[in-house]
Amino acid sequence: MIRVAVLGSTGSIGRSALEVVARHSDRFEVAALVTNHSVGALAGQVARFHPALAVVADGAPPPASGGSTHWTSGRQAVLDAATRDDVDVVVNALVGAAGLEPTLECLKANHRLALANKESLVAGGPLVMEAAGEGRGEIVPIDSEHSAILQCLEGHDRASVRGITLTASGGPFRGWSASALRHVRPSEALNHPTWDMGAKISIDSATLANKALEVIEAHYLYGFGYDDINAVVHPQSIIHSFVELVDGSVLAQLGFPTMELPILYALSYPERVEDDTLRTYDPVLASPLTFEPIDHAVFPLFGMGVEAGRRGGCAPAVYNAGNEVAVQAFLEGRLTFPHMADVVSRTLEGVGTHEVHTVEDVLAADEAARGVAADAVRRLGDNRRETGKSA
Repeated sequence: MIRVAVLGSTGSIGRSALEVVARHSDRFEVAALVTNHSVGALAGQVARFHPALAVVADGAPPPASGGSTHWTSGRQAVLDAATRDDVDVVVNALVGAAGLEPTLECLKANHRLALANKESLVAGGPLVMEAAGEGRGEIVPIDSEHSAILQCLEGHDRASVRGITLTASGGPFRGWSASALRHVRPSEALNHPTWDMGAKISIDSATLANKALEVIEAHYLYGFGYDDINAVVHPQSIIHSFVELVDGSVLAQLGFPTMELPILYALSYPERVEDDTLRTYDPVLASPLTFEPIDHAVFPLFGMGVEAGRRGGCAPAVYNAGNEVAVQAFLEGRLTFPHMADVVSRTLEGVGTHEVHTVEDVLAADEAARGVAADAVRRLGDNRRETGKSA
């Protein structure tokens, strides 16, 4: 029996992970569940799965928890959930830079990390890979793109691979002009054409910031230089990544869009588990498969993020923090869609670059970036209001 801790259990990925566990209860059982602040949703999950531990990261547990589950709260409790002796696999589906410390502690505890928290590798890539290399902990990605790469790389050493290509759906605004994006509403940006995701990642998909984060992740996970990592728009979201070998052969992993497949693979890796509920691939129904280049002018956050990855040091953490602040401001109606890129650009310019040696280095860069980004949001908001008054 594989015992699973799910960090971020009430979010989109966490809920999908629990559905996979429920369908395969002969193989998996839940040992710990963590939510940020959704106490009611967590209580429902506890009643269904009866974990040993339930954690509310930002808030208090219900006053009368009862049952065999131990309820607790706070940052240390989240880390405890990631390092429990009775856990085999930790699903890190937390949102944002808050996922970094649990990632590191999970790996140091020699657990398997089923990683869905992009920010862990983006903000603290060198630290994460160092932790993974020091012990018996291993990273198996949940992202459909990185899971596809992992599957295509099986049986091939690094010397036999020329490069990798990630695919992007293009989001809800594929083909739009830059001027048209000035007027989009958060509800439109959240309406993803092929994937059902949480608010933060849906906005990142709409801006293509998500794909930049995935390029940085791929750099660390698989050791490819940025010149060897490509990305293309593939609206159907059927091919999840390509791997090109040195002889010119190209391998691809295909499947209808569902996060439950890469989640199942991460939980059971390297074993394959039969799952009759997942949609069987049909090449006729999936046709046609088309591809387009990324429009860098309309979606500048993609190139901005890849360049931050190339710069290294704290630049990816600064990019990530600035983007988180910008996304939240857009969702709250304080920022236009194009202004998100302006906020991130100003954040990268306003925070100096330094190397990352410790978690404290990452957290310091993250804090500094959030301050600069918040100021940029205020300035852009003031300009927007002034422009409206004078119009």
